[in-house]
Amino acid sequence: MCAKQVKKEPRQVETTGHQWDGIEELNNPLPRWWVWVFYATIVWGIGYTVAYPAWPLITGATPGVIGGSTRADVAAEIERFDAANSAIKAKLVAADLNAIGSDPDLAGYAERAGAAVFRTNCTTCHGSGAAGFVGKGYPNLLDDDWLWGGTMEDIHLTITHGIRNTTDPDARYSEMPKYGVDELLDATQIGQVVEHVLKISGQEHDAVAAEAGATVFAENCAACHMEDGAGDRTQGAPKLTDAIWLYGGTREAITYTVTNARFGVMPNWNKRLSEDDIRAVAFYVHSRGGGE
Repeated sequence: MCAKQVKKEPRQVETTGHQWDGIEELNNPLPRWWVWVFYATIVWGIGYTVAYPAWPLITGATPGVIGGSTRADVAAEIERFDAANSAIKAKLVAADLNAIGSDPDLAGYAERAGAAVFRTNCTTCHGSGAAGFVGKGYPNLLDDDWLWGGTMEDIHLTITHGIRNTTDPDARYSEMPKYGVDELLDATQIGQVVEHVLKISGQEHDAVAAEAGATVFAENCAACHMEDGAGDRTQGAPKLTDAIWLYGGTREAITYTVTNARFGVMPNWNKRLSEDDIRAVAFYVHSRGGGE
């Protein structure tokens, strides 16, 4: 007995043989225009890799027969702008730091160039608005509370050599003792001096403990922070009598600081930035409102 043949309809599309829930997958051919576009992209891709840098190698990439390089193009653009700004840069380097603001052209250039340098190199720590990050140990550059001084000369020196780094022998350096870790003070004395700091900074405190803490402060802390807690910028010792705290001014934060000390580090930028860039960003920071 022969099987019954199913007559195919004219131009009926064959199936792929796949079927889901009674739904068959048709084997429709791709549109001819799409196929040719696909082939054209393959040809174009091969041509591109031959003509332009494309395939990564161990120490570089295939150069391409044309020898084009986007890096070289960018370098050429930077060189062109450097040449165009060479005169104003030379003028900026030669100018007295405090006289930059009195020259409108020089001040305008320094403001714009300094903003670009700051956004590229400084925002990671000091924030895009230069306000730092609360409780993170990154200084706010918008106020008048400066650990190492806020004059143009001070800011320029700090940017140039950095703070407590090991890459510049002229880095500004100071180190707070670890009073708790090194057992220079016991827990009672630390608690007393913390209450004294809370008192002189205008916060709620234990009066009895603060009175005893005044003696501990005078014997251990006044050499850097001064007898009245006003701080010493020549040592980078912060002022303790205001409400501005680099690492937090709560009882817990101050206790941690006295016990473990703090050791913030800033890189020296004289190896990464040119002198005109350093002067420009120093002017920019100074002009934010916190400079003195």
